Amino acid sequence: MGRSPCDGRRTTVSSAESADVTSTGTILQGVGVSPGRAAGPTVHLAAGVDEPPLRRSPAAPEESVAALTAAAEAVAAELRTRAEGVTGTAREVLETTAQIATDPTLLKDARKRIESERVSPERALWEAAAAVAVQFEELGGYFAERVRDVHDVRDRIVANLTGVPTPGVPSRTEPFVLVAQDLAPADTAQLDPEVVLGLITAEGGPTSHTAILARSLGIPAVVGLGDATRRLVAEGVVVVDGGSGVVLLAPTPEEVARASERHEARTFSGRGATTDGHRVELLANVGEVAQAEPAAAAGAEGVGLFRTEFCFLDRDTEPSIEEQVEAYGTVLAAFGGRKVVIRTLDAGADKPMPFLNPTDEANPALGVRGFRTSWRSPQVLENQLTAIATAAAAHDARVWVMAPMVARVSEAEQFVAACARHGLETAGVMVEVPSAALLAGPILARAAFASIGTNDLTQYTLAADRLLGALAPLSTPWDPAVLSLIRTTCEGGQAQSRPVGVCGEAAADPAMAAVLVGLGVTSLSMTPRALGDVAALLAATSLEQCRRAATLALGTEDADAARLTARDALPALAELGL
Repeated sequence: MGRSPCDGRRTTVSSAESADVTSTGTILQGVGVSPGRAAGPTVHLAAGVDEPPLRRSPAAPEESVAALTAAAEAVAAELRTRAEGVTGTAREVLETTAQIATDPTLLKDARKRIESERVSPERALWEAAAAVAVQFEELGGYFAERVRDVHDVRDRIVANLTGVPTPGVPSRTEPFVLVAQDLAPADTAQLDPEVVLGLITAEGGPTSHTAILARSLGIPAVVGLGDATRRLVAEGVVVVDGGSGVVLLAPTPEEVARASERHEARTFSGRGATTDGHRVELLANVGEVAQAEPAAAAGAEGVGLFRTEFCFLDRDTEPSIEEQVEAYGTVLAAFGGRKVVIRTLDAGADKPMPFLNPTDEANPALGVRGFRTSWRSPQVLENQLTAIATAAAAHDARVWVMAPMVARVSEAEQFVAACARHGLETAGVMVEVPSAALLAGPILARAAFASIGTNDLTQYTLAADRLLGALAPLSTPWDPAVLSLIRTTCEGGQAQSRPVGVCGEAAADPAMAAVLVGLGVTSLSMTPRALGDVAALLAATSLEQCRRAATLALGTEDADAARLTARDALPALAELGL
């Protein structure tokens, strides 16, 4: 595929422009976050509930408090019920949203407003949610990402209290393309790929919940279109290309037909390689125990990123060594004989943990996170390494261990030494900050491997919070500066004969996967659903084509040009409908 799924005579409108996007032959350029193409009529997400009026409630305070409590519990129960019907990331998102619905801080504030100001329960909840949202935005990072969840829960509870329909994804039997300002994680988690053919949002970026869940569901998605989404005519047919980030208005019947071709989900044979035989390990990201078996069943050659945070989150104290051994062992058992790369605890920033992280950090993303937590709480790391070593001894998976947020050569030395004390011989580091990329050579003279976390590397290179919707255009690994740091890391690995993998969201994008291979990356770890598409593209592309695409992307000056230029150099994308 070339620069778009249409001919070169059309007008291209970026998300920042305000041209008349309803004119025939217009292309909207957003950020493609979930590959694939789809065509269908647009349906806009139902608006949230109206703000309740500020007036004195005729009901007694105790009656209003009881109504609020019942509504919150009903919303939480509904979300938990929905969570039971799904697995993986979708289940995790729904369970988290259910917890927010009965959050003690939120409800306590609302009750206080009812009792002191005698407002209605829906008005009290609305104001309490606004206060929580402001606090979360000021904290940034993980908390800023939860603001959308707070608003979603607010709307659900207010709808329950006032008897209006719950806002969210329209219920339709005919397939459609969903258009929204943004999607609440609880809504995205429940999308039916047979009905929702594609997603278009004004906000969001490659690492947003919408993007991650769309990829896990296999729904083509374009985000970051800004105000252009408001001009999309309801029921107007569009083509969505989640690979190139293009939304095509007024497509021809031929373009609709091509985009509507349904491809069977591609399976993965279990051996990644380019068409000329260059080996590339294709691995799976695993974020909780329940994801291990499906990832293994999808044919993953191993696990390139086993996130261990699930053992530690929502706790006031660290889990016991025994608890950790059991959890890690379940994942290792699913990948007997295969490689499993375990990342030690990545606490801090978007995953704060009260027993490890300071609560008063002005900028948690630049604070005590990842490996840095071991400076003040070394026993937590020691206990985790003990648990990993114990689990590894009981299973035949090939266990590799890596530390997150390593920024200096001395830190790599310290981590490798700590692993050695526990008999863990294959110790590596995450490359998530520019300093680690620039020092990849000396770091990999100490560490056995490196794994690039493209989400954080992009964030720190562009100085843009990856969870902040307003900065979504900067949250793309296609930026030439990010690609340059990846190349530098790979050169450091080659100088030391060390493998360099990628475990960030970028690895799930087939076009980016080819570019990463061209830059020198030796393994790619991704959501299991992406394995088939990435493997298919590599199998139809030579190493030389990958290198050429990488070189061309590096020679551009911005992310859009890098993506489009690289895609032009990879003809197999069009042949595979990616």
